[in-house]
Amino acid sequence: MKTLKIIATAYAAISAVSCSYLEFDETNGLRSYDDVYSYFDETTQVLTNVYSYIPQDFGAIGGAMRDCASDDAEFGDTGGSIQYMNNGSWSALNTVDDAWSMYYGIRAANEFMKSFASADFSKYERDPEYQTWMDRMRYYPYEARILRVFFFFELAKRYGDIAMPLEKLDIEGANTIAKTPFDDVMEYIVSECDACAPELPDTYRNVANAETGRITRGFAMALKSKALLYAASELHNPSMDAEKWKRSASAALDLIESDLYSLDPADKCNNPLSPEVVLARQNGESTTFELYNFPIRFTEGQKSGSQTTMGTFPTQNLVDAFQTRNGYSVTLEPSGWVSDDPEFNPARPYLNRDPRFARTVLCNGDSFKGSVIALYAGGRDDAVVADGGSPTGYFLRKYIQETTDFDPDSPVNNRHHWIVYRYAETLLTYAESMVEAFGNPDYTDGEYPYSARWALNQVRANAGMPDVTVSGKDEFIAALRNEWRVEFAFEDHRFWDVRRWKIGADTQTEIYGVKITQVSGSTYSYERFVYETRKWNDRMNLYPIPQTELYKNANLAPQNSGW
Repeated sequence: MKTLKIIATAYAAISAVSCSYLEFDETNGLRSYDDVYSYFDETTQVLTNVYSYIPQDFGAIGGAMRDCASDDAEFGDTGGSIQYMNNGSWSALNTVDDAWSMYYGIRAANEFMKSFASADFSKYERDPEYQTWMDRMRYYPYEARILRVFFFFELAKRYGDIAMPLEKLDIEGANTIAKTPFDDVMEYIVSECDACAPELPDTYRNVANAETGRITRGFAMALKSKALLYAASELHNPSMDAEKWKRSASAALDLIESDLYSLDPADKCNNPLSPEVVLARQNGESTTFELYNFPIRFTEGQKSGSQTTMGTFPTQNLVDAFQTRNGYSVTLEPSGWVSDDPEFNPARPYLNRDPRFARTVLCNGDSFKGSVIALYAGGRDDAVVADGGSPTGYFLRKYIQETTDFDPDSPVNNRHHWIVYRYAETLLTYAESMVEAFGNPDYTDGEYPYSARWALNQVRANAGMPDVTVSGKDEFIAALRNEWRVEFAFEDHRFWDVRRWKIGADTQTEIYGVKITQVSGSTYSYERFVYETRKWNDRMNLYPIPQTELYKNANLAPQNSGW
């Protein structure tokens, strides 16, 4: 079996300037435009530069994971920029996470497609590597096209209607291009995915150089499914038109029946070779994520200044979403821990929970780096927030590489690979689409051979959880939404799901933590408390268009509603 090589991603530091996203070098400083496409390696690097714009969230907003602007997490730095999303200071003039730089990626993709179409490598026909190069390069235009529509999707989920340049624009064109309606953007994404998927390989294992981390047929199918899910969701489908949900179900079903991927009971984070992973963004070695998120005593005095508080901390809201291993809900009430599970022990509330809990949250009593986490008052990991302590009574576990070490005599760095899409998302998309389309969790027919319940329970079984047995549509949807939450916690889903479901007003105002007091030995009392009261307005379902961009291009008006 060939060894898969990780595609090398070039991270270009590109600064926005007054003429928007136009004034930068799409070749990333390789060679002049006149000859960069005369060399195979340089041509490959130009495409690799397009890959570098794939978004990830190891602290995308000033060091905070985006879930710190959802009910799943809190950011330790009370003055961090993400707090503007929580305290009502977010605006078109203070955009926080505008993602407008995604247009750099779109422009780079457009430039690559145009230049590559006229590239001539015939002078190398006698080179023994020529056919190998051609075998690799035949996929390049289709990779660039899917990357471009992926960037369109990322912008559209933030802004709704967006400018959608399909060619490399000059300054005049960029400053006059009009917005394309959201539904039309999604339709274009679907059409491009349909056109490119048959031209892309299922895997690069049998392609020269055997790279992983590149766009495949499966990711094109997955992106189509994701676009149709968002198009069908209430935010963009207020009438809840069942036909849109059927299209979403069909796209998910196509990927299910492709047999390209399978669920993986092992931890998928940082494992791009998992059979469940459809696309991962590859990164080099780093200690930054652990520096911000390890309990303070494990950073060996490495934090200083603002770094001290730059951690992402799970909330009690999220902890309450994880059931017992037997499928019963657990909540921390004013009276203490409550669960109908006869095996639940309120004195050991974190034991025998959904196995995904231990992969997501680091809590009091957990073993970590050969030690026991002590978050109770006066414990080794209890500290005020200003000194790096947890504001919620929990630390982050998801994506943490426990072997990372800050010992100056024997430091250990690790790679952190961001999972862009994995197969479990396809199954939950199918489950959601089917129950919304047909109103019955058990509905099947000749066109849709699997039920919503089947798809949901596939994901739960893979996690070691019992089947969902509720029968009504509303109860099933509640269970399904909870499954989205626990399965994809800290994988940049909750923030967006809250918006596409339009449930912000009901979920995003009260952020809870836990205070733990040692009663005696290993006996503790637990008190739920409100850590933060946040502001929510339904305008937040979409981002504000940056006012600076509206000044440059009046055709981007009108501003999104409420901003």
